[in-house]
Amino acid sequence: MSKLIIFACLFVLYSLYSIIVYTKGTDNAVAITAADQLKISKGKKLFQQYNCIACHQLYGLGGYLGPELTTAYSDKTRGELYMKAFLKAGGQRMPNFHFKDDEVDAIISYLKYVDTTAVTYKNP
Repeated sequence: MSKLIIFACLFVLYSLYSIIVYTKGTDNAVAITAADQLKISKGKKLFQQYNCIACHQLYGLGGYLGPELTTAYSDKTRGELYMKAFLKAGGQRMPNFHFKDDEVDAIISYLKYVDTTAVTYKNP
């Protein structure tokens, strides 16, 4: 009988814990306008179309040839201008994809969004 009571208590506690983790723990407080959402979606499609994940990582997943891009937007040594320069001209290991200005802006908007959602990924 005591095993049944212990099981019931553990089950209830686990259920409460799961509810808290999957509601409060996954809250996304990032507010996005409809115009920004379209730009972010376009940037994500370009990121996927040019298979950027083959060389770069997002949230620790992806290739190892290029730098991790999860927090590149807020990085003090990189940032938006640094990313624009690489997207426009390429680099030593990064090919020049000849992106148009609106495509560069869309990819940077996507990376900015990724950066804002990487709350637990950033260094304190």
